[in-house]
Amino acid sequence: MILKSLQLQNFRSYKDQTFEFSDGVSLVVGPNTSGKTNLLEAVYLLTSGKSFRAQIEEEMISYKRELARVKGEISIDKETEELEILLTSGQVGNKRTTKKQYLINGVKKRQMDFVGHLNCVFFGPEDLELVISSPSVRRDYLDSVLEQIDREYRRASLSYKKSLRQRNRLLEQIRDKGRARASLFLWDKLLLENGEIISQKRRELIDFINQQPDYFGDLIIDYDRSLLSPQRLKKYQYKEIASGMTLIGPHRDDFTLKMVNGGEERNLHLYGSRGEQRTAVFSLKLAELEFVAEKINQRPLLLLDDIFSELDHERRQHLVEVIPKQQTIITTTDVHLIEPAYRRKVKMIKLS
Repeated sequence: MILKSLQLQNFRSYKDQTFEFSDGVSLVVGPNTSGKTNLLEAVYLLTSGKSFRAQIEEEMISYKRELARVKGEISIDKETEELEILLTSGQVGNKRTTKKQYLINGVKKRQMDFVGHLNCVFFGPEDLELVISSPSVRRDYLDSVLEQIDREYRRASLSYKKSLRQRNRLLEQIRDKGRARASLFLWDKLLLENGEIISQKRRELIDFINQQPDYFGDLIIDYDRSLLSPQRLKKYQYKEIASGMTLIGPHRDDFTLKMVNGGEERNLHLYGSRGEQRTAVFSLKLAELEFVAEKINQRPLLLLDDIFSELDHERRQHLVEVIPKQQTIITTTDVHLIEPAYRRKVKMIKLS
C-alpha cells in the first residue's frame, strides 16, 4: 500500500499543488504556517474520509473558494487506484451540492465503501489530548482506528449513532408528549445489536495494545465500558425519560492510560508528568501501528507531524527504527532533528 502522489486544489493553504512521495520515507520541511500539517490532513482525509482537526469541514476549503479537491494516486499489489474527495460549502455557483463527495477512479462511492482503500496511522503533538482531554476524545480515537480498517465496525457505528439520535428524540417525546414507552422497543433492539459489535471490537483493540511490548515502562489501558444490556436499559428507563437522553452504551465508553510501578497502577491523567504522558501516547501509537498492520495484512502509511521535537533522544532513536518498516511521511520545522546519516536516505520536500 503506497501513496504515490497527492494533488490539492483550494485545500487550506494550497491553491493547486501536487506532491510525489517516496515508497520509503518522505521528509516535508518548512517553517510554521508553511502548510505541513495541511498536507498530512489531506492524506488523512483520503484514508478516513474525515479531518483529524477540522470541527467544521468547510474549514478545509480555501478562503472564498466554493470547492476543494483532494486527489491521491495509490498503488496496491501493483494495481493503481485514484482516490478523490470533493468538498463544498453546500453550494457551487447557484446550485446546491452535497458537501462531500467520494470517488474511486472517478466513480462516486459512499463513505463506507471509500474508507479502507488507503490506511494510515497518524501521530502528532495534539495526540497528548488522548491522556488529558475528555472521554469523547478517547472514544473518537477508538473509532478512528477501527472505522478505517473494519467495515463491520463502520456499519455498526453508523447505525448506532443514527439509532441513538432517534432514541433520544423519542425519549423527549415520551417525557414531553406522553408517547408510549413501548415505542422504544425497536431502537433498544438496534442499540443492543450494534452496541455489542462496537464494544467487542473496542475490547479487541485495547487487549491487543495491552499485550504489546512496552519499551518505556509498564503501560496499560483500562477500558471503562458502559455496559449495554436489556436489563440495564430497563433499569435506567425512567432516568433516561426524565433526562431525554440515553445514559448507557458505547457512546459513554472511556479508557484510562495507566503506568504500573511496584505493582501499583497510576492514572497518568491525574498523576502523570508531561513526559510520562507523552511516553504513554508514543507507546500507544506504536501499538496502534502494529494492530492496523496485523488486521489489514500489510503495513499502513505512517504520518508523523512534527513530533521529533516532542521526543527525547531515546524515543527518537526507537522511532527511527520503526519508520523504515512502511511508507512514512514526516514533517518538521528543523531538519537537524533528523540524524544526518538518515537524512541522506529520505526524499526531501521543502515548503516555504
